[in-house]
Amino acid sequence: MNKIQTGVREVGLYINGEYVQARNGATFDVKNPATQEIIAKVSEATEEDVDKACRAARDAFEKGPWRSMTVAERCAKLRRMAEIILERKEEIARLDATDVGKPYHSAVQHEVPRAANNIKFFADFMEQQGGETFPMEDAYLNYTRYEPVGVAALITPWNVPFMLTTWKLGPCLAAGNTAVIKPAEMTPLSVSLLGEIAKEAGIPDGVVNVVHGLGGVVGNALTTHPEVDLVSFTGSTATGKRIMKSGADTLKKVSFELGGKAANIVFEDANLDKAIPVSIQAAFMNSGQICLAGSRILVQRSIFEEFLERFKQAAMELKVGDPQDVETKMGPVVSEEHYKKVTSYLEIAKEENATLICGGKRPDLPEYLQEGYYLEPTVYVQENSKARICQEEIFGPIVTIIPFDTEEEALRIANDTDYGLNGVVWTENLQRAHRISHAVRAGTIWVNCWFVRDLRAPFGGFKKSGMGREGGHHSLEFFTEAKNICIALK
Repeated sequence: MNKIQTGVREVGLYINGEYVQARNGATFDVKNPATQEIIAKVSEATEEDVDKACRAARDAFEKGPWRSMTVAERCAKLRRMAEIILERKEEIARLDATDVGKPYHSAVQHEVPRAANNIKFFADFMEQQGGETFPMEDAYLNYTRYEPVGVAALITPWNVPFMLTTWKLGPCLAAGNTAVIKPAEMTPLSVSLLGEIAKEAGIPDGVVNVVHGLGGVVGNALTTHPEVDLVSFTGSTATGKRIMKSGADTLKKVSFELGGKAANIVFEDANLDKAIPVSIQAAFMNSGQICLAGSRILVQRSIFEEFLERFKQAAMELKVGDPQDVETKMGPVVSEEHYKKVTSYLEIAKEENATLICGGKRPDLPEYLQEGYYLEPTVYVQENSKARICQEEIFGPIVTIIPFDTEEEALRIANDTDYGLNGVVWTENLQRAHRISHAVRAGTIWVNCWFVRDLRAPFGGFKKSGMGREGGHHSLEFFTEAKNICIALK
């Protein structure tokens, strides 16, 4: 059911070790955003299907061998899962290029290898963990154990579907939990393979389940289900709020990575030969559909004109086109609905008197791509940092450049937003780099770089950009329960 094939694919739910149709036989269509062609018919889960998946995960947790295996046995299976991902990387990357619209070369060279490493990293990391001891004189000895929580709902986004799912699945499984994955309905194809990959790696049935469908039905059923103990979600801030409400009655643990509106601050002493190409990448990678996008570029006024001209030239040179073409640097946005949302900001920018520097329209493309959801790399200058295009997460290939004069002004603009996921600082002044990094209220600050991730480091956001942290022991803390055991020695 989930093998590469020509024409329209059929994708089932993966429950308790096998692909099955939805209880009522319903399906939904997935389109290629580059052409609007239907590429898959995906089983649309009902509440009964979600219940079946959650109960399979609960049975696998309570009665199966997964959590009772030694850590070494469990982690060996995860490493095999990582190997299989690499063996199938071209297939996985092709699926992401087809249903997300991201350039294939980016998926195959970067995202899929990172996905495999997510699994392997947490397998290796889990084997290095231990507990603490707290002796009380000679009378008592306290020691700690870190035990799996239970059934995890992993609700993952459409922009980087496979890689971000493994970022959650790795620590979830390494800690001994079982999982029910709900990929975004717009981009379910690559994530649908995770069930069979887990089975091939020797992971017991019921440990990994995948259900498809709309958030209002499938997502709500997961977040309210009594057998689900914790929810890890990446997506919009609005959806995160709804999940908190729906999970409150059953007191679920939650971890949220939500929206962003990062400030990319370029000081007058920045090395523009490095800052400009990296800022282009931060603005337009994945067509700007990334929570870490450097979509607000703050540039010191003394270098503003030079930066603007060079940035404009670099943006106009980006090749927009077929995601399957190795020369393509930017594909379409993900769907018609999202295209309408992104392009609505073109009118908003006009109403707010922003200055259009380049882009702002559909690119000139071959006939077979004419129906795709394409927008040129679009650059505005906006002096008013309170404008909507400077405040709201557009999540598309639209970037705003804002001039500033002083360090204090740059900090005021950078922090004047509801979000606080990440930021970027460009300067050759070491003291300034530390000062600004300390003062910007965001979970990750990159200095003279962007998108560099050490998987041991905490990842998450301030303010409305999220709750909790992932990465290294932060992920394992979320997916485990700490237990204290006190032994009387006398």
